[in-house]
Amino acid sequence: MATLTTQTLLTLLLLLLLAAGWGSAAAAAAAVAGGGEREALLRFKAAVASDPGGLLRGWSPEASPDHCVWLGVSCGGNGEVVALNVSSSPGRRLAGALSTAVAALRGLRVLALPSHALSGQLPTAIWSLRRLLVLDLSGNRLQGEIPVALACAGLQSLDLSYNQLNGSVPASLGALPGLRRLSLASNRLGGAIPDELGGAGCRSLQYLDLSGNLLVGGIPRSLGNCSKLEALLLSSNLLDDVIPPEIGRLRNLRALDVSRNSLSGSVPAELGGCVELSVLVLSNPYTPIGGLNSSDYGDVDDFNYFQGGIPDAVVALPKLRVLWAPRATLEGELPRNWSACQSLEMMNLGENLFSGGIPNGLVECSHLKFLNLSSNKLTGAVDPSLTVPCMDVFDVSGNRFSGTMPVFEQKGCPSSQLPFDDLVSEYSSFFLYQALAGFRSSSFALGIDLTSYHSFAQNNFTGPVKSLPLAADKLGMQGSYAFLADGNNIAGQLQPDLFSKCNSSRGFIVDVSNNLITGVIPVEIGSLCSSLVVLGVAGNQLSGLIPTSIGQLNYLISLDLSRNHLGGEIPTSVKNLPNLERLSLGHNFLNGTIPTEINQLHSLKVLDLSSNLLTGEIPGILADLTNLTALLLDNNKLTGKIPSAFSKSTSLTMFNLSFNNLSGPVPANSNTVRCDSVIGNPLLQSCHMYTLAVPSAAQQGRGLNSNDYNGTSSADSQNQGGSNSFNAIEIASITSATAIVSVLLALIVLFIYTRKCAPRMSGRSSRRREVITFQDIGVPITYETVVRATGSFNASNCIGSGGFGATYKAEISPGVLVAIKRLSVGRFQGVQQFHAEIKTLGRLRHSNLVTLVGYHLGESEMFLIYNYLPGGNLERFIQERSKRPVDWKMLHKIALDIAKALAYLHDTCVPRILHRDVKPSNILLDTEYNAYLSDFGLARLLGNSETHATTGVAGTFGYVAPEYAMTCRVSDKADVYSYGVVLMELISDKKALDPSFSPYGNGFNIVAWACMLLRQGRAREFFIDGLWDVGPHDDLVETLHLAVMCTVDSLSVRPTMKQVVQRLKQLQPPIREHR
Repeated sequence: MATLTTQTLLTLLLLLLLAAGWGSAAAAAAAVAGGGEREALLRFKAAVASDPGGLLRGWSPEASPDHCVWLGVSCGGNGEVVALNVSSSPGRRLAGALSTAVAALRGLRVLALPSHALSGQLPTAIWSLRRLLVLDLSGNRLQGEIPVALACAGLQSLDLSYNQLNGSVPASLGALPGLRRLSLASNRLGGAIPDELGGAGCRSLQYLDLSGNLLVGGIPRSLGNCSKLEALLLSSNLLDDVIPPEIGRLRNLRALDVSRNSLSGSVPAELGGCVELSVLVLSNPYTPIGGLNSSDYGDVDDFNYFQGGIPDAVVALPKLRVLWAPRATLEGELPRNWSACQSLEMMNLGENLFSGGIPNGLVECSHLKFLNLSSNKLTGAVDPSLTVPCMDVFDVSGNRFSGTMPVFEQKGCPSSQLPFDDLVSEYSSFFLYQALAGFRSSSFALGIDLTSYHSFAQNNFTGPVKSLPLAADKLGMQGSYAFLADGNNIAGQLQPDLFSKCNSSRGFIVDVSNNLITGVIPVEIGSLCSSLVVLGVAGNQLSGLIPTSIGQLNYLISLDLSRNHLGGEIPTSVKNLPNLERLSLGHNFLNGTIPTEINQLHSLKVLDLSSNLLTGEIPGILADLTNLTALLLDNNKLTGKIPSAFSKSTSLTMFNLSFNNLSGPVPANSNTVRCDSVIGNPLLQSCHMYTLAVPSAAQQGRGLNSNDYNGTSSADSQNQGGSNSFNAIEIASITSATAIVSVLLALIVLFIYTRKCAPRMSGRSSRRREVITFQDIGVPITYETVVRATGSFNASNCIGSGGFGATYKAEISPGVLVAIKRLSVGRFQGVQQFHAEIKTLGRLRHSNLVTLVGYHLGESEMFLIYNYLPGGNLERFIQERSKRPVDWKMLHKIALDIAKALAYLHDTCVPRILHRDVKPSNILLDTEYNAYLSDFGLARLLGNSETHATTGVAGTFGYVAPEYAMTCRVSDKADVYSYGVVLMELISDKKALDPSFSPYGNGFNIVAWACMLLRQGRAREFFIDGLWDVGPHDDLVETLHLAVMCTVDSLSVRPTMKQVVQRLKQLQPPIREHR
């Protein structure tokens, strides 16, 4: 039986009501009744402030005295209004208040005003309509609460979704015996889901949607009593505990969505009892259907974290068509028995912890169109019998697969279609769109209308790529296809057959970068693949020339041939690529001059010709490329002057001419041509624009060096440019300038430190000397004892200084030590707000949070009192690590302690707390090296620090997430980024912005360094001396991978702190230290 939608129910009711025809009443009675009904409708119309589509234009006695013929009005035989159903469409939406006059329509059975712009309070009088059967006010802006008591006991369909309702879900809804459809999705409802919803009244319930609210607690086990339930949608709430096994009793259930909550435990095998189940969504990284932002229903980046794997009973469900559980911390091996998967169309188990191989039984899933197993620990070979050529999406990237690249059997795709299902269609189309949209938004496929992709990237595949896994049935001019196999050990030559199917589609993407491919670029590429839009062959061993036939690829957007052994000149035929946005030919052996014809590439955004053998002058007409954002010409043999036109460029953000033979003056008054972008040109006149090159937060991880841009080491560029050096005068000038700047910096730091730690002089004495405490430490704490114990905040007791103030060690009583953080007066808005928020912080209790003991707030003095930790902070621990033996178990424990503290702040606290300044100096240690997070909640309480080296945001350079630095948008994922940087510092011998990174270019940081080493297979070099010898190698690399995942640009890819905790627990060192 299909799910009963509001529209279906509404139509049935209208037919019944009109067919029943209550007979003809007396004319006088009809007139009286009609007059009252008409007046109520006119009052309803009067409350509508805007009707741009003229929906109610005909609602007037002048236009028609009979209100029963007005648009959207249906009447019974005596003129009584039984239905008010006004549909909307784009440009035809009612705005204004929902008049209480509708409650005067006492015979109303149907009230349907969906997807308008009605606002204000939801009239409580509506609930007094005793005959009401259908109430649909979804998609408006109504506020208020749903009352506890409801008079409309006959209600069959209630849809108030996508409004702004608050309060809780009334338990009385569970007592409506005829209720079939209940949708309260995407409001602001809180509290727990009442157990009564699964009471005796739920026997008729077929559809329950409470997604997108702020509901807490567990999923009621009583819902297992709703035997007719077909859809149970609870996503995007704050639900915890487990999926109740009682849900398995719902034999009619067709869709279960519990994603984006805080559920844990195992996936119950009892779900195998839901024999009609078609859609199972356990987690979901995409913004939910409906597209509301995070402020509408909590944090869009919350995920469940399950234990164990997918039960065999679940994959044995005969009607299962969508199985969606990415990033759900599932582990173990994939189920082996897939004999019942003939209906399965979509399965996403990516970004979990599955191991073992791909089960052979998956070849039985003949209708599978979407399979994502990416970012797991899967090994072995990929079965060529899998129906990959027929799949829209096949993604096994980021695993440990090996063997030769599979050549899939090119058999026909199944022609039979599965029965249409509205729920399945809604989910499958949404998931496919989001997956392809995410791919389209990637850096090299931006804006490409992709309809299918197959990714084998980041594995250990060997051998040549003989053909693409694309069935003839899937070819067509309606969309674009992408084949990704970068980051493997693929060898052999770049076969023309790789492009043989290219012209059968509207757009073609091929990326086989970072492999072992040899030979030359096939000349046939221009004729075989005119629809090629992206070609990535970087990081291979290609030789020979770049064929002139490249100019035939008229639709090409991105061409990356960098880091190969290509020689000869750059063909002038590139001028025939009008859509080219990225041309990357760096790190080859190209010679000759830079073709002036490049200036015809008006769409070009990135031009990378670095680390070649190019000669001649830099064409000044390149400055005419108004879309160009990156120009990288460093490490060549270019001569002549730097064209002055570049100094006027407003688009260039990455510019590097270093290590050439350029001469003449450096263009003055330029934000583009900086001194650090022209070093290593000994014939250039002195550069007088030396500035302190502090990277902006937006540049963190994005250097101006071409080697960083291409993701390679700068060792080659250093070797090529090694013969270029500064003359003695320049060296002396730079050294002198550096010394002067260093002295000035030291004086400034000393001045700031002295100001913070010196006693504050004030002409006014504090009127209030009250100290409020949250915890009894055994001795009384008063204002006077604090001042006395700190020596009136004497610098000799100052143990630290940060963005929020100085911290002092204070012995309140013999043997009783506390830490006093003295805050800057005037840093907050509103005394009452300060009191309220600091009391919230005082209630927090976690074993890895520094305990807030109390506080004082006066007119001229304010401070916080914390428990004192004698082990110093993590910054000092890292600096002094050479004094201790390397201990992987200790480092792991510190990392786990910090992660637990952040997970507690993000997911357990109400309200949740974002730290916004996670860094080593804000992590304290005790004598047993237990770690404690400090300064939590202060960024929100006190505002942005005036002393942090940031651009108007809370946080510290090197630790601030790029999206936070650029947009000031706060999210828990900014804390995750900062944690990732701290984790990198903890296991390496580098700081976030280590001086040793300077050869890589301005902005290169520890995140970029970690990514570079992982890409180049040099992970061992990342770790501190001795750690590789004492720690399990796999666990160390996994920890580094985790840190890198925490710092990726995409917020949806970064894990939550709960997931970080879960992963670190899985990497727990054995009790006996590994030696």
